[in-house]
Amino acid sequence: MEFDADLNACAGIVERADPLRFRASMAAPVAARRVLFPLYAFNIEVARAPWVTQETMIAEMRLQWWRDVCDEIANRGVVRRHEVATPLALAIAPEDAVLLDTLAAARRWDIYRDAFEDTAHFDAYIDQTTGNLMWVAARSLGPAEEATVRDAAYGAGVAAWLHAIPQLVEQGRVPLLDGTDAGVVALAEKARARLRQARANRGKISKAARAAMYSLGAADKVLSAAMASPARVSAGELPPMNDFPLSWRALSGRW
Repeated sequence: MEFDADLNACAGIVERADPLRFRASMAAPVAARRVLFPLYAFNIEVARAPWVTQETMIAEMRLQWWRDVCDEIANRGVVRRHEVATPLALAIAPEDAVLLDTLAAARRWDIYRDAFEDTAHFDAYIDQTTGNLMWVAARSLGPAEEATVRDAAYGAGVAAWLHAIPQLVEQGRVPLLDGTDAGVVALAEKARARLRQARANRGKISKAARAAMYSLGAADKVLSAAMASPARVSAGELPPMNDFPLSWRALSGRW
């Protein structure tokens, strides 16, 4: 009964803060939701930690709290009682917690206003956040090839990042290494190529694990729009990530 209450709480967090992943989870089999909702709720709590305060020390402490949760799960210790941490510990393996700790550590970039050091730094940020999240979700649900999952996640992560550009700039962040039209197009092209490569290799993702891929949303459409008209990025006029035929994906297993 307590677990069901926690799961409902996780679902509520995801529904309010991440409508795309909520829709994706609701399209997944019921058993998969018991993995996806705690995992996506964890991601929300970690992602919002750097933004709920202007005090860097407090933001660091909030992220550290979640890193401590990951450490408890990874070391098979007693996991603190919490509506997200408790079901998360039941949903993932200890080695998955190590990847989630890396995800939380990567979010330290959000606390400060430093630019990315180089392309490798930016790519690592996307891979450690969106990539680790999707990979943990996929492999927790069924057999999947890691490279294919991470290619798909990179496409989705960059599409979401381009959506966030206006807000990040408003918050005083430097979100792009090259914010020119040519730079935006090059980034979108790279991300779309990896996403399409993943789709070409979708046979390497088991049917069970494909539920983790529903959260790709309309990434391809978003990236294509950025390539065609990069000015739409800074103007906040990209197509919504949530606009995609989810029921068809769930029925066909294609993403």
